[in-house]
Amino acid sequence: MPLTKPQLKFQKMVNHRILFSMFLLIKLPAAWIAGVKIGRLETFTAEVRIKLKWLNQNPFKSIYFAVLSMSAEMSTGLLCMMYVQDEKQKWSMLVTEVHAVFKKKAVGVNRFVCLDGEKVAHAIETAKKSGEPVIVSLKSIGYDAMEREIAEFDFTWSFKLK
Repeated sequence: MPLTKPQLKFQKMVNHRILFSMFLLIKLPAAWIAGVKIGRLETFTAEVRIKLKWLNQNPFKSIYFAVLSMSAEMSTGLLCMMYVQDEKQKWSMLVTEVHAVFKKKAVGVNRFVCLDGEKVAHAIETAKKSGEPVIVSLKSIGYDAMEREIAEFDFTWSFKLK
């Protein structure tokens, strides 16, 4: 499924480090302060990076769980935002449920990857055709610099045409 012009424009903005940083500063300042960075946004994949810093650490010298959650949610949310980009239709999207499993201490540079873009595209198409809200569950897996799994998140997103 090829991306539309608005979707490609959004993808290009997100993949540009400076534009994405400005987007975070304006729209999601907490993520900007925490140091969330884009890894990449592709048609069906999103990767977000987070590095341990003084501002995002907990007393145990690892990344605070809320910052990990924010990074994981963003890896799913960027795919959702990309697919709802439309010149003619406005969308409502909302996280309705979250499940998380933390497996390792998050130190250094970590990345969260969501490979569920195809599910998002299908959910948006279904919502367009039916006019009804659609719910989809998206997985984001966190990895440390050694490619060890540090956390696994499942976010349930709801999409509805306004």
